[in-house]
Amino acid sequence: MNSISNIINWLISTEVLNMAMIALIYLTVFAVLGLFLVLLERKVAAWFQLRIGPNRVGYLGLFQTIADALKLVSKELTGTVKADKFLYNLAPYFVIVTSLMALAVFPFTKDLQAFDINIGIFFLIAISSIGVIGILLGGWSSNNKFALIGAMRSGVQTVSYELSVGLSLLTMVILTGSLQLSEIIEVQKSGWLIVQGHIPAIIAFMIYMIAGTAETNRAPFDMVEAESELGAGYHTEYSGMKFAYFFLAEFINMFIIAAIATTIFFGGWLSPFGITESLPWMGLFWFLAKTFVLVFLMMWFRWTFPRLRVDQLLTLEWKYLLPINLVNLVLMAVIVWLNLTIQI
Repeated sequence: MNSISNIINWLISTEVLNMAMIALIYLTVFAVLGLFLVLLERKVAAWFQLRIGPNRVGYLGLFQTIADALKLVSKELTGTVKADKFLYNLAPYFVIVTSLMALAVFPFTKDLQAFDINIGIFFLIAISSIGVIGILLGGWSSNNKFALIGAMRSGVQTVSYELSVGLSLLTMVILTGSLQLSEIIEVQKSGWLIVQGHIPAIIAFMIYMIAGTAETNRAPFDMVEAESELGAGYHTEYSGMKFAYFFLAEFINMFIIAAIATTIFFGGWLSPFGITESLPWMGLFWFLAKTFVLVFLMMWFRWTFPRLRVDQLLTLEWKYLLPINLVNLVLMAVIVWLNLTIQI
């Protein structure tokens, strides 16, 4: 009996150790990715506006975001006297944890995936919906009317545009017949889904990118952080690392939106026309390359289009994107039913 219990204890400890190592790796990737995306945003903004951008700290300013992170770590954590302390301190962790959980289900390569669950797309949609709770809690618990208005705007915006994100992904689920991300990538060995589904897939991709940009509260849909009206929106009363959590989560969510599009529409880690199929380690390169191209596209949106008014933002979703999405969903179902998909 002692030997059996020792074996069980050893297995449990080994499993716990493996999970702890995986969690540590993903936390490291989370932090490094966030810092890199902030630097990339500044470089892209400078390029679009004919400015130099960060160029002082490190070679070509590469260590600028590390210096900013150190500054935020050292800043005092302040807040309003009448804030709900428990909810005020809890809110940033909702945003960070949901982003981290979403990263865990992405198949970066055929063998590099923390959790391969059979409801992958459903899980991503569900977990991304929880992040808005942190924003609502942060705005409400701050006891600041501007933060509250920003939080309410975020709730309305996120709930609205999640419909279009979900329906555009559901359109592609009809094409693949699976919610599991690894299976969806396997289906694309005969052609990326944006090609297999031709016109409905292209429409679904366009709607997804518009709705995904809105869901991450980025310009031109950043009404929750409209500096000209709300100061800093829902995180007005946050400082130091608590502010950094909200700021970092926005960039990680942008990467998540782009990674979902890469997985669903562009074959994930699969190379174009199978040119590097014999080199499995190249899968990570292709996944990141496709994802960062889409991230650049979202940054392009930010520095090109002017900010929408709240009424324009909601009109775009409820009067245009949602009806188009519903019609496109039916059109994709007809194409699959008649077996009109394009196979390469």
